[in-house]
Amino acid sequence: MSLLQKIKGCFAFICYLINTIFWVTPILAFSIVKLLPNAHTNRFCSYVLDHCASNWISVNTVIEASLHPVKIQLTGDTHFSEEQWYMVIANHQSWVDILILQRVFNRKIPFLKFFLKQELIYVPLLGLAWWALDFPFMRRYTTAQLKKNPKLRGKDIEITRKACEKFKTKPVSVMNFVEGTRFNTTKQAKQESPFQHLLKPKAGGMAFALSAMGEHIHTLVNVTIYYPNKVPSYWQYICGDLDEVKVHVEITPIPAKLKGDYTKDREFKIGFQEELNQLWQDKDRIMTQLAMSNHKPEA
Repeated sequence: MSLLQKIKGCFAFICYLINTIFWVTPILAFSIVKLLPNAHTNRFCSYVLDHCASNWISVNTVIEASLHPVKIQLTGDTHFSEEQWYMVIANHQSWVDILILQRVFNRKIPFLKFFLKQELIYVPLLGLAWWALDFPFMRRYTTAQLKKNPKLRGKDIEITRKACEKFKTKPVSVMNFVEGTRFNTTKQAKQESPFQHLLKPKAGGMAFALSAMGEHIHTLVNVTIYYPNKVPSYWQYICGDLDEVKVHVEITPIPAKLKGDYTKDREFKIGFQEELNQLWQDKDRIMTQLAMSNHKPEA
């Protein structure tokens, strides 16, 4: 990476920081108003907050285009609506995935609401903004913690359902990285993952969200992200060390067999995991095709 790239990266970071502070200020202000126990006020504030967040992303896109442009090669389905509820799932390799997804879908579908780890609420500025925008913060308990305190069992499900209750009043896109963590070869080997490019998918969060919002969410947006050269870090991204990203989108109706009681119905739980595994097999195949297309010899 050249010195000029590093200088551009520093300048880009400052621009992103200023833009974040600018938009987080009204977001936090309206989030305080949203605490008032009035349904109409809450609904109005939700629209204002999402509008501010969309503007935040739009300005970020301008900064990217000006300082470190990235070409996104988008394939697959591209017919979206801001009036529908969507369940969005994707493979996860880098923090840059989130920025790519926001750029692809901003103002095309309802603002993306990500499931985030509880610890991320402490990220300066962003943590407060995510909280104000009703991003669900998930706390996952280890097997050891559950054995030590059985009362914790089911808490993550309860949190998911409470979070999804907020999404019923207006169209929303619920975003879930179902692998649960970012891909790397060490994790892949430890899991003994059967996939070439992916980790094993975890069905719980997606199943709970669909169960909680079954009467609203009817459409699945399945996104495959592939970086042709290397998976970039955020620093590499803002320094311009990423030229191109390939994004494949598949939009399908969510079948009734994916909506049920994941905690009590063992047959449904097994069937749901099998369906998700099949989606991941298809995604693995798509990533292989994208990789092969990237290495085709020139005519």
